[in-house]
Amino acid sequence: MSNTQPAPVASEHVELKARKVSFDWEETPLHWVPGDPFTTHTINVLHLLLPAGERWFVHVYKQALPYVTDDRLREDVIGFIGQEAVHSQAHDDVLPHLRKLGLDPTPYTAQVDWFFEKLLGDRALPPGRARRWWLRERVAVIAAIEHYTAFLGDWVLNADALDRVGADPVMLDLLRWHGAEEVEHRSVAFDLFMHLDGGYRRRARTWAVAFGGLAFFWQRGVRFFMENDPSLFDAKPSLADFVRRGRRGVLPSTPAMLRSVPRYLSRSYHPSQEGDTAQAVAYLASSPGANGGR
Repeated sequence: MSNTQPAPVASEHVELKARKVSFDWEETPLHWVPGDPFTTHTINVLHLLLPAGERWFVHVYKQALPYVTDDRLREDVIGFIGQEAVHSQAHDDVLPHLRKLGLDPTPYTAQVDWFFEKLLGDRALPPGRARRWWLRERVAVIAAIEHYTAFLGDWVLNADALDRVGADPVMLDLLRWHGAEEVEHRSVAFDLFMHLDGGYRRRARTWAVAFGGLAFFWQRGVRFFMENDPSLFDAKPSLADFVRRGRRGVLPSTPAMLRSVPRYLSRSYHPSQEGDTAQAVAYLASSPGANGGR
């Protein structure tokens, strides 16, 4: 166990609830960031990673619930499970629209499904210490991933550059609804990890697993989209493309992403110290998709 217990910001706690959402993709173009397929497809990777990833979150957390002895944390975990299940379905619903536009993501999503269901899935371990060890490992991996989903959620809520370049409003609403809920529940995964384990070495080790996995699958996803986009010819995405878009504000900046690493690895880290719950809740109150597509 870690000797340092990170201090949460008490005022940042809100009751979590799954929201009924509705998004109409009929008018959303293939390149929903006008004239910028690279930015479009870099963000589109979310639709490939999140359905399988968030189904896996839900599966692992249902296994963890019997070990939660704190009543408020238990309610938070139940609320988190509900929100993540809706996130998974909402991003999954984008995939038929991409197929309709000529971009079939099935070959890539099959790889992602294998990663979460097989590599990080349940193992035939004997009851007791070995099985609890694997559960704690996966809970720690989710805490690290949630650090980055909260980072991205906070970024997209403030990404005014996407509005300025005329990004599709329905896609922006999906991303900002999801991002706002990631900010809203950003502390749950870390609190659950601290409750069940809290070991700093495990936190650091699983951060490396999560960061490496995300970077690997994200670059593969961008390359897959660019190579299979029916409107592009011989498109070759690069890290320089990402850095340039970050400077324009249509993607997260590379320096901001790098600064997020030591924050998570700090012994005094707690997710409530980042992001703005009030901003997230305000967006959720005004989001067309989160309010019945009004």
